[in-house]
Amino acid sequence: MQLKSHQQYQTVSLQRVEDLTVRLKEVQADRDKLTKELNEYREGRISGAAQKEMDEMKARAGETVMEGKGIILTIDDSKQAAKAGENKSLYIIHDEDLLRVVNELRAAGAEAISLNGQRLIGSSEIRCVGPTVLVNERRLAAPFVISAIGNPQTLESALKLRGGVLENFKFWGILADVVQSDKVRVPAYKGDRRFEFARVVSETGNNETDGDKKKEEETNAAKRSGNEENSRKNNTGGAK
Repeated sequence: MQLKSHQQYQTVSLQRVEDLTVRLKEVQADRDKLTKELNEYREGRISGAAQKEMDEMKARAGETVMEGKGIILTIDDSKQAAKAGENKSLYIIHDEDLLRVVNELRAAGAEAISLNGQRLIGSSEIRCVGPTVLVNERRLAAPFVISAIGNPQTLESALKLRGGVLENFKFWGILADVVQSDKVRVPAYKGDRRFEFARVVSETGNNETDGDKKKEEETNAAKRSGNEENSRKNNTGGAK
């Protein structure tokens, strides 16, 4: 009986070893496959579909040079002399003027915009700093050249609407020249991208880690236990 039991134990042990060996080979194969894919991503050798999607995301984020049909708008400070009692700043270009132009172009479907060679993205600032305008942390001065890629006719019409931005410029003598082009070039964004406070949220809308969830569950359990204990004490005191 001991001999039979020993032989049976050896058979089970060998079977387990074989099963573990098969599983180990499978895990190693998966590891090698993932390592290969990781190296391909790092070296840029990814599939055509993934590469296309990545290129589109970079283009939308403003990280690539863009070229296509569009317009080139050049605006400069007015050469008119201010009348007596008038504010001289009304005859020069301010950040709010540039913002109006950019907003009109975006509303008209502009797909890529640059200002004096600075690519405008969602985080780009346009604000006055003394006699200059700050864009992507770069100081720019008039004349300002705005390049926009999109339907040339639509973009120009949006700027030349009656009572629109260019008509307002004309009233104050601010120079504005719009040229349609079949080859407008917009450079890539070269600024810094950092997220100090924002965090990526999962698809479920909750970005808590498993550790945070576990701590919260333990805290809630401790609170419930404490409340139940206090309740029992109160009930016992009442019975006495």
